[in-house]
Amino acid sequence: MTESEIQLKAIAALTALRGGVAQDYVSDLLGEVIPTRFLVPDTDDAVEVGAAVLTQLTGPVSALVRGFILAFETVADAYDQTESGGPTEQILQALALAIASDTE
Repeated sequence: MTESEIQLKAIAALTALRGGVAQDYVSDLLGEVIPTRFLVPDTDDAVEVGAAVLTQLTGPVSALVRGFILAFETVADAYDQTESGGPTEQILQALALAIASDTE
């Protein structure tokens, strides 16, 4: 799967969630970007095997995160241009404070 295809999966997942699609479907959609098979070195060294798997996961997960960030930036820019309320930075700060107060 290409980086663009993975980014499209992220955007599709967000669109589906906002549209009321079941979370199981969204989880399955996002799960499609994670490899199901890994090439690992023929060794007894657990660190080397773990590093090989991590290397193969990094690309798809990074592309997925980039897709989420791209989608957020696009929506935030559109919101900031059309809404008379506070800018997205203030909304994010309020969210961060709410999360921080819930964890204490």
